[in-house]
Amino acid sequence: MKKSILENNNIMMNLMYITKHPEIAQIAEEAGVDWIFVDMEFIGKDVRQSGLDTVQNHHTVDDVRSIKAAVKKAKVLVRVNPIHDTMPDYVSSEDEINGVIEAGADIIMLPFFKTVIEVERFVKAVNGRAKCCLLLETPEAVAILEDIIAVPGIDMIHLGLNDMHLALGMKFMFELLANGAVDKWTNFIKKKNIPFGFGGIAALDGGAVPGRMILKEHYRLGSQQVIVSRSFCNTDQVTDINEVREIFQNGISEIRALESECKKQTAEYFEQNRKATQKVIEEFVKKQ
Repeated sequence: MKKSILENNNIMMNLMYITKHPEIAQIAEEAGVDWIFVDMEFIGKDVRQSGLDTVQNHHTVDDVRSIKAAVKKAKVLVRVNPIHDTMPDYVSSEDEINGVIEAGADIIMLPFFKTVIEVERFVKAVNGRAKCCLLLETPEAVAILEDIIAVPGIDMIHLGLNDMHLALGMKFMFELLANGAVDKWTNFIKKKNIPFGFGGIAALDGGAVPGRMILKEHYRLGSQQVIVSRSFCNTDQVTDINEVREIFQNGISEIRALESECKKQTAEYFEQNRKATQKVIEEFVKKQ
């Protein structure tokens, strides 16, 4: 019998869901979501994503506090703003980070950095009081990736495919998966034994590329985290709380079942999926 490439991998995928609503956070946690994602990033985001169908949440420190109080075992991940000094209407990065740590953040994510200096300033500001997660989403950062991951104190990295594909002038964020860029970047990260993840997934059978194809790519690459996206359960559109609960329970259960299936598969299984996923992505891009 051929040996599974994941046979000795007992690590479960960390699933993230973005919300500031305590009741939704509790439902997500009960269904098996590992990290509740509070999104405070707003500086520069409106310019980068102008005219696109993206969500700009602009959550607050009070949201961090209310989510922390609502969950029992899920970790609270907070995306702060890019490194910045004090502004007329907003505090500095250091004060922002201090605020979210005091409010209960377990993991802090730094977005849109371009230099080693920014990463060092971020890690210094956190100072071991929470886990440090880098959101790798700029061409400037991947150009110096080896220098970035050499900075002491980085606990995990997430590849932000949305902003990255925009910066590179691509039509679709998963082009970075189809063209081998994600493989290249994650190979560097794996050499340093830093846990990583990338992008997000919709429901397993939904999205421009079916979520199950993307999730199998996560397992092929050794990813340990993924965002359960807005389209998985858009609580702005689905307002019945019982329906929300059902979507989460069924959807997360399906993801975990696929995870169990993947742990038994061989390299050939994942290579077939890689080729099929590449084809679906390339065909989708041609239509754009």
